Amino acid sequence: MLKHLCCLLLLISANLIAQPQHPPIKHPEGNYVLINGAKLWVESEGAGAPILLIPGGPGDSHTYFHPWFSELAKHFRVIYFDAFGRGRSDRAKDASEYTFQRDVEDVESLRKELKIDRWTVLGHSYGGMVAQGYALKYPMSLEKLILSNSFYSGEMWQANNDNCNAEFRNQFPELWETLLAVRAEGNNSSSPEHQRAYALPSGLLYFYDASNASRVSRDSLIINTDVYYQLVGADGDFIIGGDVAKLDFRKDLKNLKMPMLIIEGRYDRVAVPRFSILFKKYAPQASFVMFEKSGHNPYIEESEKYFSILNDFLVLGK
Repeated sequence: MLKHLCCLLLLISANLIAQPQHPPIKHPEGNYVLINGAKLWVESEGAGAPILLIPGGPGDSHTYFHPWFSELAKHFRVIYFDAFGRGRSDRAKDASEYTFQRDVEDVESLRKELKIDRWTVLGHSYGGMVAQGYALKYPMSLEKLILSNSFYSGEMWQANNDNCNAEFRNQFPELWETLLAVRAEGNNSSSPEHQRAYALPSGLLYFYDASNASRVSRDSLIINTDVYYQLVGADGDFIIGGDVAKLDFRKDLKNLKMPMLIIEGRYDRVAVPRFSILFKKYAPQASFVMFEKSGHNPYIEESEKYFSILNDFLVLGK
């Protein structure tokens, strides 16, 4: 799979796409919060019922949610944060400290530190896996659960790795041959040589309309590859490993009692519809919406519809 599952990879070779310049992201007020021995960066905007946004990757900063989710701040308190090892938050002394379980526990500890009784949690991509793990372990802490373009198991992640690599091979055969040569030299996904060879235009996998990749600010491309490859395995672009490989929420999702909304994109080539549609089977109690003109980021490509649906769900629970 592309080396950052939900990162909008725009730093590509100049001979492929010329990217426009973007103004810096305007951030709401933020501060550090001590969570389980590490300082995590937290930002908040708006007032009302609290909504926590969990970014994906794994390894992404919260910044790719900007400026899109400010729309929710008109009626709700939107909370952004950088998980341990991401963005402006503390780094681990050793990569083995990055675990899925810590990601889940840090969410609950953050809720307590912010003195919030119950909140809505929205997880995007890998963040949706954290949200599922959190909802299953701490159901009484959630008001509502939103999964956007996410995965229900390591098996699904592997299937999407395979799809991403098929897209790569079919659309950029010359780059694919270069990548295979790099791999033949003994380099796996986590090696710098492999990461350079694996760079692709984000429009290939993440967008319905590839030109929408240009709407993403470079400021949002903040990722820690140490986190990524620790959690998905050293060759995680091809063979899923690490903590993510062990995850499987399929048999438990039906037991969640809080209102649930599951969002997917028809042209998402990362969390592909062939597999994401099965959320309907595993969580039949949830509301499910397929965005017909979106890829992995419908909050960008169909913003008006996306936030209208979110607002209705947050107010009405459906």
